[in-house]
Amino acid sequence: MSRWLLVAVLGYGTVAGAGTRLELSGYTDGSGAITVLHRGDSVDPYFAMQALLLAYDNGMDISGSAEMFVNWLLPQQKPDGTFDRFCHGADRKWVSCKTADADDSLLAIWMRLLETMPLQLRTIPAWAKSHSISEASLDHLFQPSRGIYMVSPLYLHGLFMDNLEVWSLNVHSKQPVRVAAADKLARAINETFWDAEKKRFLVSTQLEQKTQAQAFYPDKVAQIFPMLVDFPVPGGDSRSYYRNWMKTHRAEWLRQGDADYPWGLLAVLAIRQGDQSSARCWIRGAAPLRHGSRWAITDDISYQILVNKGIAAAPKADPCK
Repeated sequence: MSRWLLVAVLGYGTVAGAGTRLELSGYTDGSGAITVLHRGDSVDPYFAMQALLLAYDNGMDISGSAEMFVNWLLPQQKPDGTFDRFCHGADRKWVSCKTADADDSLLAIWMRLLETMPLQLRTIPAWAKSHSISEASLDHLFQPSRGIYMVSPLYLHGLFMDNLEVWSLNVHSKQPVRVAAADKLARAINETFWDAEKKRFLVSTQLEQKTQAQAFYPDKVAQIFPMLVDFPVPGGDSRSYYRNWMKTHRAEWLRQGDADYPWGLLAVLAIRQGDQSSARCWIRGAAPLRHGSRWAITDDISYQILVNKGIAAAPKADPCK
């Protein structure tokens, strides 16, 4: 499963605890770990944190689940600030079993999750230390020649969507130095990844991706990704940009659940854009997948957000194309 699936944090400015409590039955246990799949045997911190932030940014109460998750994950942080992925061991305890896909985006969303709980961040020394270590580790991935962030010390290329996540962390910070850094990073992102000739964003600084066939993920998702983190879109008209993407890719998106994960966060974006039709079609097609092998934690959070907003499944008469 692609880590991009759960990438976005939507609807900035909401207050945690202001709405319905997040329901994680089957995705968490008494330890605080949050699994990728319902009753799953693996924990990817990236997916768990994106799910929590998606709920938080859409007005759901994540307070208990988020604090438990942080307290579970924090002792697993490595000295360099990075995190692994985890699997159930023979004794059903969580053990490190894989390295993370990318350090830059993971560090950025970890810092932002900590920042959603400012009291704990101020008063719990271990939290503050972790935030500081993470910030230093992220700074180490900055590539001055391009002005963007690299994936990790081992993979010295930059990814478009990763850098948007770092931008998102900085632009919504209350610290002037980080807001200024976001402005510089935004310019570098556009200079590095916007292909003016083809009028699209490149997904990576790797040269070979320019000639590869475009798949729904990552190429087509990358074009809508700026809207998922409120990054200014080319031309500045986000409404038209959204409509054009949906006109071209809506049917393909709604079919993703046939063989892959259904990309629920795009349904949340649809609601933000006043596009209830697309959100209703998503619920109709994706709801039968709920808690199955092609239904990830952020799909469930997306579903909960839509239901809490009163969005019902499209009627059978709607062709949903």
